[in-house]
Amino acid sequence: MKAIVYTKFGPPEVLKVQEVEKPTPKDNEVLIKIFATTVVKEDPDMRASPGYNGLLKPRNQILGQELAGEIESIGKDVSRFKPGDQVYGFDMFGAYAEYKCMPENGALTIKPSNISYGDAASIPNGALTALPFLRDKGKIRSGQTVLIYGASGSVGTAAVQLARYYQAKVTGVCSTANLEMVKSLGADQVIDYTREDFTKNGKTYDIIFDTVGKCSFSPCKGSLTEKGTYLSTVPTPGMMLHTLWPA
Repeated sequence: MKAIVYTKFGPPEVLKVQEVEKPTPKDNEVLIKIFATTVVKEDPDMRASPGYNGLLKPRNQILGQELAGEIESIGKDVSRFKPGDQVYGFDMFGAYAEYKCMPENGALTIKPSNISYGDAASIPNGALTALPFLRDKGKIRSGQTVLIYGASGSVGTAAVQLARYYQAKVTGVCSTANLEMVKSLGADQVIDYTREDFTKNGKTYDIIFDTVGKCSFSPCKGSLTEKGTYLSTVPTPGMMLHTLWPA
């Protein structure tokens, strides 16, 4: 099968299309023929420099986290899926290929029939980030006021819809071009960050969720309610120190 492989860290040119061995599913795995994948923020980061995916050379040579496709075959112990099922899911590596094996109890589920493979492949990373932040860390509740910064991105669009699902009052912050889209996702109010600084409008929120790492804790703390929660997908050492003071 064909896959996009990299054997050293560097610019996009280190990525090469190569023939690699087609995987065979283990007893508890399914073999997926991939029809669509995405490039998430972590992919170019791991491609460019040592760190999470190895120090001297890439530990996993095929990048790609999100995928959508069709199950071609299954292991003998698999009961959740069958050949022909249209699925979408998430794994840390391996989606930049024609085929990938995943355990049946992994982050994999049936694709709704009314969305395309491309749309389905774009869902998991953002949704699986936004959900634990809002539900588990933010303890989101009905009636709360929630501001989503970066509301038009992968995590942000999921966060807006999840906050609305939890019956919060949602304010989305994004660029001019995406105001109507964010509003269509369920935001009660939208703010164009190129025209208005939400930290200076005098409003406070029970949760401020910075989904893109562009709005640090210091300017946001004045916009939190007394027991408000600040969440960020891109924590920094400085931010961690600042949070000790109000805590």
